[in-house]
Amino acid sequence: MNRIISKITALLTIVFIAIFSVCTFFGKKKEYSVDENRPLAAAPTVKAGELYDGRTAEKLDRCMTDHFAGRSSWLVGSTLIQKELSESIVNGVYVSEERLINAEQSSDAEPVASADIFENFAENYDGMVYFAAIPTSAGVYGDVLPSHITGPSESQQISELYEALYGDIRKIDAYNILKMLKDNYIYYRSDTKWTSYGAYCVYKTVIQKLGIIPTAYDKFSIEHVTDNFRGDLYNRTMSKAPRADIMDVFEYREGAEVTSCIVVRRDGINAEGKIFDKSRLETGDMYSMYLGEPVPVMRITTSANTDKKLLVIKDSFADCFVPFLLQHYSEITVLDPSVMSGGMSAYVDPNEYEQTLFLFGIDSLGDRKMLSKIIE
Repeated sequence: MNRIISKITALLTIVFIAIFSVCTFFGKKKEYSVDENRPLAAAPTVKAGELYDGRTAEKLDRCMTDHFAGRSSWLVGSTLIQKELSESIVNGVYVSEERLINAEQSSDAEPVASADIFENFAENYDGMVYFAAIPTSAGVYGDVLPSHITGPSESQQISELYEALYGDIRKIDAYNILKMLKDNYIYYRSDTKWTSYGAYCVYKTVIQKLGIIPTAYDKFSIEHVTDNFRGDLYNRTMSKAPRADIMDVFEYREGAEVTSCIVVRRDGINAEGKIFDKSRLETGDMYSMYLGEPVPVMRITTSANTDKKLLVIKDSFADCFVPFLLQHYSEITVLDPSVMSGGMSAYVDPNEYEQTLFLFGIDSLGDRKMLSKIIE
């Protein structure tokens, strides 16, 4: 009897493997994973040299891993298992019913190591420099993480960076504003970044530091453009434990209008940009609805009754923040070092602007290679 059961089990296993293999090899291949927001590996081209040294095998392995049958369902199942076996930590992300929180320490240098880059910029700049380091959701909600996950807190990292900025740089405390408002919807449940409302709360302080009266909250019309946003932490875990997020568009319809929005793409070609590109909501990168696909430079002109010009140097945290500035400047140039192919001087002369605002998430501020483009 046992031998019969063993034979049946072996036969079923072989049949399952055969069916699974056929489905994997002949099933429709996708080029892009919307859930993971990344391109999937293509089938390798066989070359004699790569076949000999094992590179073809590596490429084939990546291709099979990215395209095996029922991959999304397997990943969801894997997440459920990992959550039960590892104190709710899945691929470095803490999973709870309320939110996903990054539990991994950054591999980059500490942010304080980049202080000299901003000091160098300020020393060679004729205008006023303002600096806002923004905590990620882990910096505000990280107190729920398991006690064995240790490392410098984002609050500590920001404080050390600010203490190291000796030059004529006006530092803005975003951390305590957001920490005080943590019970509000200021961060997405499935992403490291803040919501538009979280950005607005910090905008009020930033714009006052820049010498301007902020626009009152009730002046904005707020449109919920989607209630199905799942961000970068979902891409890493495929966990739908927290409910999907809402993305908002704040518009001040009675105020200044955007008269021109020109971007310089990565290939150096100028194109028309958008402050809110709602077509991006149909892609795997919904967050890029704010300002559109990442580009090195965006130049915005408005009908604001002023001659003030502002230079914003930023990472993706600023994408939903920049729209709040449109009422206060006739010209805003937005620079993103992470997608620049060279130094800043190839794109803009900072001394054409009376004010420069640095606005970065704390997780970007340890990346010296990226930040060094500011002063090259």
